[in-house]
Amino acid sequence: MKERDNTLRILRKYTNRRLYDTSRSCYVTLEDVKELVLSSEVFQVLDSKTGNDLTRNILLQIISEQEGDGHGTLLTNQVLQQLIRFYGDSMQGMMSQYLEQSIASFLEHQDRIKEQMQTMMGVANPLTMMNSFTDRNMAVWKMFQPTATEAEAAKEAEAATEAAKKADVEVSDSSKLKSTKKTADK
Repeated sequence: MKERDNTLRILRKYTNRRLYDTSRSCYVTLEDVKELVLSSEVFQVLDSKTGNDLTRNILLQIISEQEGDGHGTLLTNQVLQQLIRFYGDSMQGMMSQYLEQSIASFLEHQDRIKEQMQTMMGVANPLTMMNSFTDRNMAVWKMFQPTATEAEAAKEAEAATEAAKKADVEVSDSSKLKSTKKTADK
């Protein structure tokens, strides 16, 4: 696995709205910046003239494009309205910390949450329900069917019974023969 370089990557934003990656010496797009985020690379966007940090603005622009491009809404209108209400409120600082901690906790437990969601989705899926129902029916059906060893034992018992009946007939037949012979000898 490739190790990530944790050095701060500087991107400069020029007045023509273009972003320049100083470490690669080339212009980059918002899609490229999104890839930096997805690959967990550390970077900062600075205004080329003033040196002001524009990282948050660029990140908000990426989020805005993601929300508008039909990738599903993460921030619903109601969530955005609630966030706007927190600006200027005495709880603004606390809300920021709460959101950061909530997302960090969510990321820590993401695998378990995915499993739970898949389980919930599986339960709600009609095909999964039918498969589960069929599996339970088959299990009940198999309980009433003899297993291979039980079936073999039953066949052996039947064969033994047949052999015993046959032996009984032979014994009975030989007894008759002996008594017929004795009678004939007399």
